[in-house]
Amino acid sequence: MPNTLSILGSYVALAAMMVATVGCSGGSNPDAVKLQGAGASFPALLYGAWFKSYSNEHDDVQIDYQSVGSGSGVSSVIDGTVDFGASDSAMSEEEMAKVERGVQLLPMTAGAIVIAYNLEGVDELKLSREAYAGIFLKEITKWNDPKIAATNEGVELPDQDINVIVRSDSSGTTYVFTKHLAAISEKFNSDVGVNKAPNWPVGTKSKGNEGVTTSLNQTPGSLGYVEYGFAEKTGLSMASLENKSGKFIKPTIESAQAALSAVEFPPSLIAFLPDPEGEDSWPIVTYTWIIAYKTYDDPKKMEAFKEMIKYCLTTGQESSEELGYIPLPETVTSKVTAALDNITAK
Repeated sequence: MPNTLSILGSYVALAAMMVATVGCSGGSNPDAVKLQGAGASFPALLYGAWFKSYSNEHDDVQIDYQSVGSGSGVSSVIDGTVDFGASDSAMSEEEMAKVERGVQLLPMTAGAIVIAYNLEGVDELKLSREAYAGIFLKEITKWNDPKIAATNEGVELPDQDINVIVRSDSSGTTYVFTKHLAAISEKFNSDVGVNKAPNWPVGTKSKGNEGVTTSLNQTPGSLGYVEYGFAEKTGLSMASLENKSGKFIKPTIESAQAALSAVEFPPSLIAFLPDPEGEDSWPIVTYTWIIAYKTYDDPKKMEAFKEMIKYCLTTGQESSEELGYIPLPETVTSKVTAALDNITAK
């Protein structure tokens, strides 16, 4: 684990970035178009950087994005209390049917979900599929359990309880994580299932990727799932996981890109990959979506939103990798740009 000062310094930087996700203003222009967004915490680091940069370059647009979780983002779109939402779990057909103005899902970036941990003296940890599924099923409760020790020869694992950290909010990150666990474990699929807010059999709850990251940093002996960029920026240790090919893979931008390389987007632009093929593929990856209305009452707001999205799909992609996200290839950004034509004003 990194030393305390290193972690603290990294977390201060993370906290500063998170502040940037709220009230990203283009200055004091009283005539500025105001865009209110809310939703997923998974892309919050990146959206904060994008929206702040865009507003700094366009003083006629103010963007306020609240990192409240995918479930709240979807609910806000359904309720009509935001100009756009954000979700790692996209939207179900039932949810979309509740929005009279229609919705357009726009994949904006992609990333990896990792299993991070805080265990003194353990710098490298390998978890088999059986082991990490077992931890979240409460079948494996000790760090020195034989199923963990079997893949960590030479590592001194303590006879200590695993303090599992899970999300407390309705979360797209949780949805993607449980979708993966359900794909690799029949017991998890039957006992817990795929859900934004499952009834976990184990775990201390924290809100948002931000909250899980904080809890992991502050709690020795803990383990939890979190977006790669948050773990990377705060210096958390991340386990190597066994993928579908039986190889233990480290979480990196490259291994996540390898996993996503085979994704083909349908016309809805909604696609998931719960258990990727490929020897070099990281096993838990997802796209994340901004949710737009198909019809806006205010033409100026609609135009400002479209121009902001175009910026994020072009200039914005250049900063994705630096913050721990996967830049979208041109084959994807071209489809997303074309989908903006489906968005109109009354």
